[in-house]
Parts: sequence; structure tokens; C-alpha cells
Amino acid sequence: MNKTSWFKSSYSGQNGSNCVEVAWFKSSYSRENGDACLEIAPLPERVAIRDSKNPALRAITAPVPAWKAFVADLRNE
Repeated sequence: MNKTSWFKSSYSGQNGSNCVEVAWFKSSYSRENGDACLEIAPLPERVAIRDSKNPALRAITAPVPAWKAFVADLRNE
């Protein structure tokens, strides 16, 4: 994964209080224009997943073991 961008929580106060930021990573296999790609962000015990073409849409999350199994299955294809 090669690109990192930070996402500030919409629950953050205007003055920066109660702020949560997440680092999003895009696959190194992604094209420069970012089409057809997912971004992930590691969270405690979960992985957030979003569409790189429309990052404003809500992200989904998966437990870390499920994400690792998914990635391992893809690599075995």
C-alpha cells in the first residue's frame, strides 16, 4: 500500500476537540487515477474499507481475522 491520507471524524468539534483521524491506504496495485480500487484503514480489532472512487460514502468495517482470511483467499486465486 502506498498512499496515505488522513480522515478527520465528522464527530470532531470545530476547535479540534474529540478528534479521531484514520490513515487510509490504497493498494500498490491501484492505478494512478484510482479507479476500481479499495482503501483500507486499520482500526483497533477491525479494518475499515471504503471505495476510493467515492471516499465520502460510508466505510464498512470487518474484524481483522476476517479481513486477513479474505486477503489470503484472494492471494490464493
